[in-house]
Parts: sequence; C-alpha cells; structure tokens
Amino acid sequence: MFGSKKSLGKAWQDWLDDSAPRLLAYARARCNNAQEAEDLLQDALIKLWGYQEERGHRPPDLPLAFSVMRYLGLDHGRRKGRREKRDQKIIQFQKGEDHWLDPALEETEEAELLRREVECLPEKLREVLTLKIWGGLTFAEIGSLLKISQNTAASRYRYALEQLQKKLKHLQKTQNG
Repeated sequence: MFGSKKSLGKAWQDWLDDSAPRLLAYARARCNNAQEAEDLLQDALIKLWGYQEERGHRPPDLPLAFSVMRYLGLDHGRRKGRREKRDQKIIQFQKGEDHWLDPALEETEEAELLRREVECLPEKLREVLTLKIWGGLTFAEIGSLLKISQNTAASRYRYALEQLQKKLKHLQKTQNG
C-alpha cells in the first residue's frame, strides 16, 4: 500500500492533520504548559515512527498514539518531579503562578474557567475526560488504553462531567450574584 516514500509521507501528513490536534489536547492536559505539551507530542511521534518500522512505517492507530503519549507523559512527570525536588533546595519558587495554560491561547474567560476546573479534577477523571472529548476515543478504547473496563471509563467520564457541572453552576451563581 505504501510503496513509495511520497505515498508514505502523504499518509503520515494526512494522519497528522487528523490526529495532531487531539494528541496535542491530550498532551496539554498532562503537562504544565504549551511548550511541554508540544515536546511530549514530538517525543511521541518519534517513538511512534520507530514502533511502526516493522509495519513499513505506516501511520499508527490513534489508541496506540495515546498510549505512547500516556507513558511518555508519566515518565516526563517522574523526571520533572525529581528535578523540581532537587531545584527546590536551590531556588525559591514564586507562588501562585499558573503554568498549565498559555493565556495567549485562551479565547474567552469561560474557556479559561473551564480549563482551570478540568485541571482541578482528579487525575483519573481528567484523563478519561480528555481522551473522550479531545481524543475522540470510545469508552472501549479508553478502557483498553488505561487498563480498566469500558464501564469504569464511562463512569469516570460521567463523574467528571458531574463535578464540572457542579463547579461551573456554583461559579455562575457567584458571578451573577
């Protein structure tokens, strides 16, 4: 199917055009800022290219891409945690800065509020929510990726939406007086 380099390049370009926004949204949910998310996505793409060598370098399935990003994100988080502990002994960090969002990318105040509330969700709920909404995966794919049942994935998704709904209703009441 992918006999020439040109057709292989076109297949990857088409796959990236379709998948990169979803993968980047997932990476942003796992990282503290846009640059780290882009680095995570780039690392995952390099790893995926190597994984696909035995398949003629065809573009991977989307669940495999999310799985690779998840494990790279976990590794990144562990390395970052160790580095931050070491740095805290040397440097005094300023408190109260929010590095998860790049304010230049936010379109509205509501989008920023929603992102902040999503960030406050427990990790297991936030991960299912981002895989479902921004990743476009099914509950079966999410379950397989996270090594949980699809019913557990659906429950976590439902709990995440319920928690967001409660928090956002509360914020709306306080803003409207």
